[in-house]
Amino acid sequence: MRVKQLVLRNYRNYVNLSLNFTQNINIFLGQNAQGKTNVLEAIYYGAMGRSHRTNIDAELIRWNENAGSVNIVFNRLDVENNLNFRFINDQNKEIIYNGQAIKPRELIGALNVVLFSPEDLLLIKGAPVGRRRFLDTEISQANPAYYRQLMQYNRIISQRNTLLKKIREKKAKPDLLDSWDEQLAVLAANLVNKRLNAVKKLAMLANLMHRRITNSKENLLVNYQTSCIELNDQKNIAECYIEQLNSMRNVDIIRGSTGVGPHRDDLVLTVNGVNLRSFGSQGQQRTGVLALKLAELEFIKSETGEYPVLLLDDVMSELDANRREQLLAFIKDRVQTFITATDDKFFPEWKPGKYYTVTAGTITE
Repeated sequence: MRVKQLVLRNYRNYVNLSLNFTQNINIFLGQNAQGKTNVLEAIYYGAMGRSHRTNIDAELIRWNENAGSVNIVFNRLDVENNLNFRFINDQNKEIIYNGQAIKPRELIGALNVVLFSPEDLLLIKGAPVGRRRFLDTEISQANPAYYRQLMQYNRIISQRNTLLKKIREKKAKPDLLDSWDEQLAVLAANLVNKRLNAVKKLAMLANLMHRRITNSKENLLVNYQTSCIELNDQKNIAECYIEQLNSMRNVDIIRGSTGVGPHRDDLVLTVNGVNLRSFGSQGQQRTGVLALKLAELEFIKSETGEYPVLLLDDVMSELDANRREQLLAFIKDRVQTFITATDDKFFPEWKPGKYYTVTAGTITE
């Protein structure tokens, strides 16, 4: 997969920007707040239909302008595609894919990306929600049907939680939960089954990457932690969730929220038997995150037939020289990559890619 061209109109701090990219490594250098991350954000938006920095599309429009746009030309399996996003204040965004208007949920899987930012270095020691998001994003890009099921599951969770609050306030009867629980259990079992299969492959790939980075000194294990983990039959997983939802019903009513399900699950990472989140050193945690990100690239390639686009947003300064070298050696001539950095000292003298200078919304090669 390759992004060939990016055109921005009144997007963030860019008035008019048109860039053509090399199929290998594209490096954007500049001081902070000049617009480097805005370029990566626009490409990420093309893949996910949302920014990784804000949930408000109006914030993407240049200050004092009423409308903005992002146009991305990319190759997928050697076929050229065109994505156009139009933003207008106080209106829903418009998405045009190869000349046809589509809904945001139909976008996932068209352009695949992997984003690695400084926040991802907290992936292991941060809250479970970050690890679930990592896993869901990975699977959704490889399997858009999973994304649609996840959205449906989240809607049912929200509706069930609303009902729980009404029951707590004596405005509804508890037996109304029965139909919601049946739907929830089936969807939960489906999601967990897909997550288990994905983690099985991801764990193998992550360990290979981790051994490569550590010169085979450490083994990384990735396990999926869920309340129905010991079951491997989808029907039995659904029955397990029905039982757990029933047993937790009174507690859920008191709390006004659903206490069991895939939205409560987690990934557990260990190195040589040591839990990385609780006892791993900062260096081990960063190595684990890097291994996960590289494994994510391989996972998506194995599922879709080609590597996704890699976005590295200001992480070179956060990695030591050895990890930077391992990362660049892996992606060179293999994965189209976009990197932002404040200084070229984070890159080797052999010039790993095409350089751009970013200054106050202006980009020069």
